[in-house]
Amino acid sequence: MRTWAILLLALALGACAATPTPGPSDRLFADRLFRAPSVPVDASGVFAVSAGMKDYLATEIGDIAGGKGRQQTLVNALRNRGQLRLEYDAAFTRNAAEAFDARTGNCLSLVIMTAAFAREMGVGVRFQNVYVDENWSRKDDLYFSVGHVNLTLGKRPPKLGTRLDDGEQLTVDFLPPPDLRGSRWRVIEEKTVLAMYMNNRAAEALSAGRADDAYWFAREAIAQDPDFVTAYNTLGVIYHRRGHLEEAARSFSHALDREPRNIPVMSNLAPVLASLGRLDESRAIASRLARLEPDPPFAFFDRGKAAMRSGDFRGARDLFERELDRAPYNHEFHYWLALALAQLGEPDKARRHLALAMENSTTRKDHDIYASKLARIRSSSVH
Repeated sequence: MRTWAILLLALALGACAATPTPGPSDRLFADRLFRAPSVPVDASGVFAVSAGMKDYLATEIGDIAGGKGRQQTLVNALRNRGQLRLEYDAAFTRNAAEAFDARTGNCLSLVIMTAAFAREMGVGVRFQNVYVDENWSRKDDLYFSVGHVNLTLGKRPPKLGTRLDDGEQLTVDFLPPPDLRGSRWRVIEEKTVLAMYMNNRAAEALSAGRADDAYWFAREAIAQDPDFVTAYNTLGVIYHRRGHLEEAARSFSHALDREPRNIPVMSNLAPVLASLGRLDESRAIASRLARLEPDPPFAFFDRGKAAMRSGDFRGARDLFERELDRAPYNHEFHYWLALALAQLGEPDKARRHLALAMENSTTRKDHDIYASKLARIRSSSVH
């Protein structure tokens, strides 16, 4: 399960628990440009344990003696579909209580819910940012880089640099394949998890056309963790969407100062500088970006779709396969490869990739769409 890390390429507080301490990032905020949020933007409730969660602990978990017993019992409940019956759905990010009520959520939502349960049970929690192969999704002209977080239950961490499956603790990970054993990881603080949550909410609000809400969520992400660079990029995208180019350039430049090789930030900053007439700066960044990433995310995929429209199904197949080589778990790529294979008269391969599209779908809606198409193909092949 995964967390949306940041919007990018194609452009690319309401009830705060406390007033943020003024800092260098405050000059990036322009509250006057946005209406008040339509929903509460409050980090204090993200890990809050609801009455329903407490009832569940009392009736289903019970009073288990010993820290190891408590954490193992919680892990068993997470894995047992007869208990919590959790489902993965990346449609939007929920807080702990919302994920429990829905029994579903994306990676970050389920990590937050698990941490809330663990703390209520007296079990120590540690969060990890896990470095996986870069993965992208998009909606319309907004692109999203998808990262991954998990958590470890228990109080004694393994030695730095050891694998996540070492030590006496229990690591809880909601990510489907690939297997994460041996993956690189970095411990992150709760403030960073809160910033990730707020950033996700900002990305989701902007994708839904609610730029005012998106601004306040991005602002709160920065307030929670000023070192979380992704949030500055999100803030810049929001400004750009609303036509506030100077503010967008400041946000992107601030992020690039923090991470000079950040490709999403460079991808966003170059066109903004060009629109501001700062052409030499824009060209320099665009040139550097082309060297770092000559084939950006979805480049082969978009060319494959163009080949499909022109009737070049063999060329489309080859391009979709190239995109899958670097993003093997993207359901959309599998789906379009299945369409190309069907046009080439390879129904068995088409069915296999459609099944992979269903298996790797990140929302219940997409899963059901692919399942329906696969069922129709299978029924039509029965003689």
